[in-house]
Amino acid sequence: MDLDQAREQARLDWQAGAIFRPVRTGNAFEETVERLLQAIKLGVFGHGDRLPAERDLAARLGVSRETLREALRTLQQADCVEPRRGRYGGTFVTYRMPAPDVADLRRAARDLGGALEDALTYRQVLEAGAAEAAARRTLTADQRGHLERRLDDLEDSPPDQYRQLDSRFHLAIGELTGSPTLAAAIAEARMRLNDLLNAIPMLDRNIEHAAEQHRAMVRAILTGDGDAARRATEEHLAATAALLRGFLA
Repeated sequence: MDLDQAREQARLDWQAGAIFRPVRTGNAFEETVERLLQAIKLGVFGHGDRLPAERDLAARLGVSRETLREALRTLQQADCVEPRRGRYGGTFVTYRMPAPDVADLRRAARDLGGALEDALTYRQVLEAGAAEAAARRTLTADQRGHLERRLDDLEDSPPDQYRQLDSRFHLAIGELTGSPTLAAAIAEARMRLNDLLNAIPMLDRNIEHAAEQHRAMVRAILTGDGDAARRATEEHLAATAALLRGFLA
């Protein structure tokens, strides 16, 4: 495995382990499309990023190369990805997240209906528990560095990439728990709320407040303080939920 392949494999392990897991039997094509869309819409792979090689994706998803190619062709038709030839070719993400829009926020809330409060509660319980679990583990230097990089990327992000890099940050904490089941549940909970979260207008004061909370979460995890990690995560997610309710009122 050359250096580029090693980096791509590390990227796959770190960023997409919760999403690119074996699909269940029966609906392999549909589930493959779903997993790929999750990875793209959650920002695991952003605009311009190259997806992992077909052989790696097919192996991770537990599907045939033909099923994977059919799913990729479907996403190409939907203007989410495009294939490129040549030495540096592959399948590249072309999807761009829509700009925040309060009307979209309200439509997404209507689609969830009475399940909105359930989704918010479920997310808070999952992510607060994950932060505590990550803090109570002995993390390797690579794992600690990965979390710090996700925080740095988020704090340095341009406005049009903020929500996707925020997803990467939260998914990284799920991965650090060492529980693939918990990490997958966090990804699914985030996807359930994704349209809502992406439609929240970018407010400078809210971004500053969120940055303080993110730093508190990382500090608690890296110092092994599980109680503080849980409290910081609960505070952060409660603020997000309050902002959502405010725009929906």
